[in-house]
Formats: sequence, structure tokens, C-alpha cells
Amino acid sequence: MKKSTPAVLGYHMPAEWGRHQATWLTWPKDPLTWPDRVPLVEDIFLQMMAALAPHETVNLLVDSAEAEQGVRSRCNFAGAENICFNQIPTVDSWIRDYGPNFLVNTKGELAYNDWIFNAWGNKYEELKQDDSIPARLESLLRMPRFEPGIVMEGGSIEVNGAGVVMTTEQCLLNSNRNPDLNRGEIEQYLREFLGVHKVLWLGEGIVGDDTDGHIDDIARFVSATTIVCALEEDPADPNYKLLQENRDRLQCATDANGRAFDIVTLPMPGVVNVSNDTSSHQLDRLPASYANFYIANNVVLVPIFEQANDARALKILQGLFDDRRVMGINCEPLVWGMGTIHCVTLQQPIHRLRR
Repeated sequence: MKKSTPAVLGYHMPAEWGRHQATWLTWPKDPLTWPDRVPLVEDIFLQMMAALAPHETVNLLVDSAEAEQGVRSRCNFAGAENICFNQIPTVDSWIRDYGPNFLVNTKGELAYNDWIFNAWGNKYEELKQDDSIPARLESLLRMPRFEPGIVMEGGSIEVNGAGVVMTTEQCLLNSNRNPDLNRGEIEQYLREFLGVHKVLWLGEGIVGDDTDGHIDDIARFVSATTIVCALEEDPADPNYKLLQENRDRLQCATDANGRAFDIVTLPMPGVVNVSNDTSSHQLDRLPASYANFYIANNVVLVPIFEQANDARALKILQGLFDDRRVMGINCEPLVWGMGTIHCVTLQQPIHRLRR
């Protein structure tokens, strides 16, 4: 591990609810990711952009000038002038996982981590090409780029901005990520490259999640002292036991100062299947979760799925964000790609310009 790590230089990963300079997105196009649903997913992206653009810059990656023109023609909403197009070809849209992991120091200067992206444990060979995106953005971002040298995805980590990172054993201790590192060594990387002091380990992620248990489907910080925890209420559902166990761990967890967290439970949407057969709890299960929300300037974007718990989940989250409008977006087409809103968004903190 290099001596000049972000922590040594005074950088840390800030909480998502801090003010953003921008949100990064990658325009969707892969029919293998969203079979027969790319037009529907494009509409979801336009809804997200329309909600974000009045409050912060939206940096959108597109493959070509032709793609840019096609999207521009559809940006007929307030704040559209805040859409910044970047012609940088990509394979897929999961920029949360392959994009730059932004950091900030006490002077308000930004830097970022460029983790290795191996397509969630070498599952999708073609998608590994997106590992190059953080390096390709360096000339555009013009800020220090750190290379930790280990596999990590943005959706696998969640910080409270006050010294704590939350993750899962299923993902970060998986042999398909960093088989030569043990728990203590991975914790040291998290401390050095995220600027945290404490690691909270949960167990497994939800059924159907091909990322091997990303944290952003099961538990999220909504303040330095409050954690939203997804909980399945149907004992017959395979998510029931594993989410109960994660909730039990969180109830015993403490922050960097040894204080207990406030735990707020969030219902699960129930079964969303590829086959649309709700009698099957396991076969073709899609990883639908309300916890995959994105906290932006003035708005919180929440995936909903035309399920009975949609309204309830939105009400709970609105009660936690009295300074933001909580907005539900139907993400049934999006979750066919095995992720939703948080997975395709990436926050860039606000910064002070260097002199």
C-alpha cells in the first residue's frame, strides 16, 4: 500500500447528502442488459435528469456525437442547460460501480479513487472494459487520481461522512474480488482510501443480486447517526432471514465515537420476477429494493415497482428528508438490468477551485 494514500493527505469520502457539484450518468443502450426495454430505460433516465438538472449539473456520458444529438433533442425540461455531454464510449451504464470514487479534503479540494472494476467477480467479460473510465476522465476532471490497486465497486460501500463505512461480507470478502486479502487487510484499504476509522460489516445482500451483496440494496446512511435498513416482512420470502440478520447486526453497531445508530426499517417491494410469476420466490428473482435510492441536491430519487409497498416506502423516506422532495420513479424496466437508481448514478461533491 502506498504511503501517500488519501487519508494521509487529508482526503475522505463525504456522505451522499452533502452538496453536489454534479451527478454522473451513462446513457443506456445495451439490449442485453435491458432486453426489449432500452426505450423504457431511456425514459427513466430522462425522468432522473429532469429531476436533477434544476439543482445540479448532470454529467452524461454518451458514445458519440449522434447519441448526444439524440438525447439533446429529448431534454425538454427545466434545467436542461445544466446537462453536460461527454463523448466517452462505454459498454454499460453502471457508473456507480466503475466510475470515479470522489473524495474531498478539509480545504474543499477534490480527488478520486480509481478502483479496479472486474465486472462483479469476473461475471461479464465485456463489461470489464468500463474499468478504464476513471483514468479516461482524468484529463477532464483535473484532480488527483489515486489507484488503490484492489477490486472495489462503488455500490459495495456506504459512508456516513463521519468516519464510518458500511459494507457486506458477501461482497468484499468474496474470493472473486481480492482472494489474497483477508478481512483486516481490506479494512486497512478502506481506512486509507476512504478516510474512515470504522468498518461496519453486514452479511448477505438480497436474492437475485448479481453483485454478490451490494450494500446499496440493503442498508443506507441518511444522516451521520441514522441508518435505513431494508426488511422483508414475509417469513416465506428468502430475503426474510438474511435481512433480519443484517438488522440485528446494525442494532448492535456503533459509530466512530461508540454511539448506537438510529435504525429505521424500510419495507421490501416483494417479489419482482423476470417471469412475472409471483408464486415463485426464487426463480428469476430481480433485485428490487427501495433502498437503492439516490440522495441529490433538493431531491431524493426512489425506485418503485408498482407494488403495494411503494407508497409506504416513499412516506418513510420523505419523513427522513424534510429538506428534500422524495420522488418515486417506476424502475421495473430498469431492475431487469439487475440494478436501479443508485446503481446508475454517481455523485460529485461540491468543491472549491484551486488558486
